[in-house]
Amino acid sequence: MAEIRNYTLNFGPQHPAAHGVLRLVLELDGEVIQRADPHIGLLHRATEKLAEHKTFLQSVPYMDRLDYVSMMCNEHAYVMAIEKLLGIDIPERAKYVRVMFDEVTRILNHELWLGAHGLDIGAMTVFLYCFREREDLMDAYEAVSGARLHAAYYRPGGVYRDLPDRMPQYEPSKWHSRKDVEQMNQNRQGSLLDFLEDFTERFPRYVDDYETLLTENRIWKQRTVGIGVVSPERALALGFTGPMLRGSGIAWDLRKKQPYAAYDKMDFDIPVGSNGDCYDRYLVRIEEFRQSNRIIKQCIDWLRKNPGPVMVDDHKIAPPTRGEMKLGMEQLIHHFKLVTEGMHVPEGEFYAAVEAPKGEFGVYLISDGANKPYRLKLRAPGFAHLSALDEMARGHMIADAVAIIGTQDIVFGEVDR
Repeated sequence: MAEIRNYTLNFGPQHPAAHGVLRLVLELDGEVIQRADPHIGLLHRATEKLAEHKTFLQSVPYMDRLDYVSMMCNEHAYVMAIEKLLGIDIPERAKYVRVMFDEVTRILNHELWLGAHGLDIGAMTVFLYCFREREDLMDAYEAVSGARLHAAYYRPGGVYRDLPDRMPQYEPSKWHSRKDVEQMNQNRQGSLLDFLEDFTERFPRYVDDYETLLTENRIWKQRTVGIGVVSPERALALGFTGPMLRGSGIAWDLRKKQPYAAYDKMDFDIPVGSNGDCYDRYLVRIEEFRQSNRIIKQCIDWLRKNPGPVMVDDHKIAPPTRGEMKLGMEQLIHHFKLVTEGMHVPEGEFYAAVEAPKGEFGVYLISDGANKPYRLKLRAPGFAHLSALDEMARGHMIADAVAIIGTQDIVFGEVDR
């Protein structure tokens, strides 16, 4: 009688559901996964090492490129670590601006996750819907920083500049007539806050559309219910954070448990699952859409009523304005020193963590008193999740591996760093 042997299959990096650079070596018995071995490092760019050779400010854009769908949340952790070492408190308005953009980023991240997860499991329409909403929020990114993705908007000491009073406008072209353009610019006549307020009023309807497409869809439920189940005890032991942990029934959220910026003044709920499967994690993230929308509304209300500075008034940390620089010698020197040498951060070490869309994103920063970090260590939430892939996929079919990779919301920029 012939001996039965498991055979090995390379899933990715070419496979479209491997999200770019995951090489997953599957050991199969027929179509049942016996072992899943993720090979990572194909997107390793030595971010932590590069930061040791850049001034503190020059490393901010590197943070955008870690988890490159939750850009501003990565920056937030990094600048928070620097601010704690500097021993400074940033202006109240800057805190609210950061909270607002953290939540805009959370929606952006979950839109991409839902679109990609749906597409992986065979739901095409939701992908198109999600990218329609991402477009509006990326316009908000662009209005405030000039870039649609890699914003580099947060700074040690606050944010780069205050919110703009005017949104960029569409212009007539050979594709869009004047009448079309007027329609497209309808909600862009006011400030960025007006534009975001208009978005927050429309957004709950869009989330209802996603739910209509998926939540009770029997194919969606067959592909996600009971797949990749993780018990609360295992989720804690494996180092899960974010929706992966909350989907298993543990209400842990840094915005509530260790509030930073202005989250202690926000009114929102933490959605929690009960079964710890792909479907529960989907429901948790859908509810996070609605909670982020609530937080953005509260920030808009506060920011309208409270104008003020968005950057600390310390020229050893933040550059003086162009006007001051052209009038005073001292300001010119400050500016020159900041641009050429950068700020000096006192000796010490600190771990700053934020509730990024994927989980706890942490930055452990050691300073030796120089103008660049002595050592930088990044705690990527996706790394812990990916290491549990073997346990989650064992005993499932090949097709379920796709659903499990999707539910983990893996981005390799932060996993490989």
